[in-house]
Amino acid sequence: MVSKSIKVMNQDMVKLDRLDRNDYAHWHNKMMFLFTGLKISYILNPDLQPFEDSMPTVEGEQPSVEAIERVAKEQKKQEEDELLCCGHILNTLSNRLYDLFTKMKSAREIWNALEFKYNAEE
Repeated sequence: MVSKSIKVMNQDMVKLDRLDRNDYAHWHNKMMFLFTGLKISYILNPDLQPFEDSMPTVEGEQPSVEAIERVAKEQKKQEEDELLCCGHILNTLSNRLYDLFTKMKSAREIWNALEFKYNAEE
């Protein structure tokens, strides 16, 4: 379930232009501005590590309850941010592009594919 703050925030957003072959550079810049404002641009970072390997432990000891709770909270936030980022990208694509990219699993995968496609054309 997406949190209330995300729903309220999205209702107040201005609708962005759709991407369809033309003006990729402008679309890219507008999307990065949006993601930065929403504090979710980190989702597109190629160095972002999955949470499975991020549990802080001291060798031979179990992680503390606080560490487990903190990681669980961070993981939940990252999952929500991933969904939000992916939704914003897909929402700004033309119907033709939406159909091509909707099957991809992550926002970063879609973002990288779009960059490859449109940077190669330029």
